[in-house]
Amino acid sequence: MLELSPLELYILIHLRRANADYANAIAKRLKFPREEVMHTLRRFEEACIVERTPGSAIKKSEARFKLTLEVRKHHLYFSLSREGEHLLRSLLKRGVAQYFKERYSEEAFELLEFLKKAGCENHLHISKALSIPAERTRILLETLRDEGLVDLCRAKVLKRKHRRAKLKRETRTHHKYYRVTRLYELIAREGL
Repeated sequence: MLELSPLELYILIHLRRANADYANAIAKRLKFPREEVMHTLRRFEEACIVERTPGSAIKKSEARFKLTLEVRKHHLYFSLSREGEHLLRSLLKRGVAQYFKERYSEEAFELLEFLKKAGCENHLHISKALSIPAERTRILLETLRDEGLVDLCRAKVLKRKHRRAKLKRETRTHHKYYRVTRLYELIAREGL
């Protein structure tokens, strides 16, 4: 089976929901660079996972996220091919927790869910809360950051609403604080 990155997985999920869409719309929704999304779509097209939609116009029934009933196509619209549907269906049967466990480690999904609930948190507090060694937590966080699932909190002072795991009014950032990205939130929302 093809090993998919989280970005590739989300693009397949998005195309299944939208029925047909173009790279710029997907990139805006994800807040990812358009070139990266377009490169992924072209690779999928070469692998026969997605296909271009024919015609010069597209109707709302074909592209569910369109606001008007029919629009002229000014972009390359892609939709899932039969092979793409089968691939996504096999991934959806396994579930989101299993996907992250197989791709990263046993603790990855647990860590991501903790960060989703906690807001911004440092690796030391995460390792204590989840009973994972601190060094392994830091390495896992950096791996997830490289994949676009986790990002750094840039604020110098974190308020209570940003750091829900530790109930202090404010926290000065002396360490690196991590949070989940929109990519993870959208994948988790789909519930795989």
